[in-house]
Order: sequence, then C-alpha cells, then structure tokens
Amino acid sequence: MSAVRILLVDDEEEFLRTLAKRLDRRGLDVQAVSNGLSALESLETRPVDVVVLDVKMPDMDGLEVLEVIRRKHPGTAVIMLTGHADVEAAVQGLSHGAFDYLMKPISIDELVYKIEDASRAAGHGSRQARPVTEDRS
Repeated sequence: MSAVRILLVDDEEEFLRTLAKRLDRRGLDVQAVSNGLSALESLETRPVDVVVLDVKMPDMDGLEVLEVIRRKHPGTAVIMLTGHADVEAAVQGLSHGAFDYLMKPISIDELVYKIEDASRAAGHGSRQARPVTEDRS
C-alpha cells in the first residue's frame, strides 16, 4: 500500500518543517510549501490526496486557495488549519467544501487521524500511514 500523499501549506516556516518531518515519520508522503501560490503550482504537477492548508497567509489566504482547489482538483480533500480562533473562517471553509477545520496547536496523532479520515472520505481508502508508537521530534 502506498502512503497518503499530503501537501502542507503554511507560511510559518519552523512549524511547516517540524510538521512535515513528524508526518513523514508516520509514513505519510509529505510535500511542504510556504504559500498559496506555491500550493496551487504544486498541485498542477504533483496531485495529492489531502491538503493541510493554513488559513492566514500573506499572498492568498487559505479560503482563496480552497476555492481554486475545489474547482480544479475536486477529488482532493482539504483540511483547514489555523492558529486563530476565527469561527467565520471555519464556517466559510466548511461551506466551500473543506473536509474539516482544525485549530493549532494540534496533536500529531489527531492530525494523522484527520488526514487518514479525509483521505478515505475522498476515496483514497487503500492508502494508509504506518503506525508509529513514538514520535522523537
């Protein structure tokens, strides 16, 4: 079985690097980019199962990126992730087709569970992450 393919999109470089490393250790196939434009360019050349997308970014916010993903890549599940308690953005994201809306900080176990759930819901059920009992990050 192949790993779930993930695209992480977050403008906080340290968070992005750490999260990518931790998800990779869980057996997920991770690509990380730091802005919305790079995310959309990446999706054109390397399709993924799930996008984990930050809401607040400088060039294009997560909601704008979500709208393009829904239009151009409708089979891709999107999980919105933010450090800002913004109920309005959560409602907008879910109404525009996001699979879920999660708050930072989030445990790696919870995020992996949501990613696997989103992948199954998008019809990518044959892929799975390998279980890891200890995360040494």
